[in-house]
Amino acid sequence: MTNGQLSVLLERIERSQFVTCVCHVNPDGDALGSTLGLAAWMKRLGKECRVVVPNRFPDFLQWLPSVNEIIRYDKKPELALSVLRQSDLIWICDMNDPSRALEMEPIINECAERCRNEEDGFMVMVDHHLHPKADFCNMQISCPEMCATCEVICHLMWQLGELLLITAQEATCLYTGMMTDTGAFTYASNRSVVYECISHLLASGIDKDKIYRNVFYSSTPNRMRLVGYMLYVKLEVISGMNASLMTITNEERRMLGVKNGDTEGIVNMPLQIQGVRLSAFISEDTEHPEYVKFSLRSVDDFPCNEMSARFFNGGGHKNASGGRLKCTIEEAVEQFRKAVQEYRHLLQG
Repeated sequence: MTNGQLSVLLERIERSQFVTCVCHVNPDGDALGSTLGLAAWMKRLGKECRVVVPNRFPDFLQWLPSVNEIIRYDKKPELALSVLRQSDLIWICDMNDPSRALEMEPIINECAERCRNEEDGFMVMVDHHLHPKADFCNMQISCPEMCATCEVICHLMWQLGELLLITAQEATCLYTGMMTDTGAFTYASNRSVVYECISHLLASGIDKDKIYRNVFYSSTPNRMRLVGYMLYVKLEVISGMNASLMTITNEERRMLGVKNGDTEGIVNMPLQIQGVRLSAFISEDTEHPEYVKFSLRSVDDFPCNEMSARFFNGGGHKNASGGRLKCTIEEAVEQFRKAVQEYRHLLQG
């Protein structure tokens, strides 16, 4: 950020009293890490700060500091609305467009309209996704080259002279977001500055090994059975295309006792197969069964985000992206096969 932008932001933080941090629907590690990390930072600065999320988040993130203070819109819509309406500073975290909040989109748009008169509030986007919606917030801190929104916050704290003051609670949240959004630093994390950020987080006293275990070694028996089922029964390696596909229906979720978050990370597993460059996980939406969700992962230079935007009404990052269509799972599979054919020159290359 420029010195001018930093000056404006610092002034807005100093003026604020009621702060709210918001993220996208189905919050992942980076969404929760960025909102909880920012909230902890704001509280350290003496602000009254709340975190509002659209809906449920995975069980393997339930250990995060202050997670019990999160307000879920799907559970307490009136409280969430009240908190947002009284906020004089709103952080929009890991979300480049209000549509990514789904049912909360009208509320966020209402807040954005109120904040157009900056005397009535101020809204800041902090994000790392491509193509942020123009004029969505009063200030956009958008850095698509960074591995996670939590990394963006690390850089922001450094510029404001706050990173050396970071607490273990703040650092735990930010490290979690960076770790989960890079697959434990196996993709989108080749820049040396990523590890400079991590060194500052480690200096706060966090236990990175425990964070890793909390996220990746917290499977239930049903989660382990699900992994076996997906790999043995549902995995399809598309012949000659260096691509793989797995699907799961809501009926299969019920049969296997799958809970929210149990499917996390399964899409990465087929990339261990020699030659596979693209892996897709297609699932019926648990909350909106008329929709189907796409999760894509790739290696090397295959552009998941481009495929997601063209075929699945989605987007994301080059090696990790997603999308959502209103269709049956059978139609979703056919759409994926069509996309694979369109990108065969890259998949076979």
